[in-house]
Amino acid sequence: MSAVQDGPSSALSHQSSTAMPPPIELTLVVAATRQMGIGKAGTLPWTGLRKEMAYFARVTKRVPASSDPSTKTQNVLIMGRKTWDSIPPNFRPLKDRLNIVISRSHPDHHHHHDADSDDASETTAASVVKLSSLDAVLRYLQARQATTSFSSPAAVKEGQSGIQMGKVFVIGGGEIYAAALRLKEARRVLLTSVQNDFECDTFFPQISEETGWEKQSKEALDAWTGEDVPGGEQEENGTRYEFQMWERK
Repeated sequence: MSAVQDGPSSALSHQSSTAMPPPIELTLVVAATRQMGIGKAGTLPWTGLRKEMAYFARVTKRVPASSDPSTKTQNVLIMGRKTWDSIPPNFRPLKDRLNIVISRSHPDHHHHHDADSDDASETTAASVVKLSSLDAVLRYLQARQATTSFSSPAAVKEGQSGIQMGKVFVIGGGEIYAAALRLKEARRVLLTSVQNDFECDTFFPQISEETGWEKQSKEALDAWTGEDVPGGEQEENGTRYEFQMWERK
């Protein structure tokens, strides 16, 4: 899944807390052309990649194997406001994951609240947090990590004191991706490399050996995602693509 341009690129420095919790690790998830194009006029340049979208959903929902089975664990999705707005209302928040939306115009809300849609809030355990910058997101996640859990309305309903934080994904758009890549917390990129040429006006920064990134093997991709990822070139509705994983050297 790819997202399109949005969000602030300011306030990027990571302020460490006095409790010194383990560092947050960011994984960027993106579909991009060979020229790293990811969007056109506020939407995806391609359509009909159902298997690729299903891959995005599975990977971002699957919690780490090391998670405590006695405690609910939930992964985190970080996105800009326009990316959030581009998700059809009946699909947001993206269920079974904590959705964090970055918007300059929105005051920081260091608590969970259900989605604007009553239907969505009733059919998913995911919640939404709205924050004003990527730096605020990191501080928020560090604080939650320091206390080992975060609370949500769904957790309260289920009688749980909180939900363990799993993996943290950045899912767009263009400015949020660029800002995240400048942070030391950005450790890997799950790239769907689209082989067809599409006209784009939004781009993902180049990642290569020269820019400090290293392409990982299929075995490494399988191990990190927890599934047998289809190897080699895939094709859907005439669009060819390959699942890749890049890690910072």
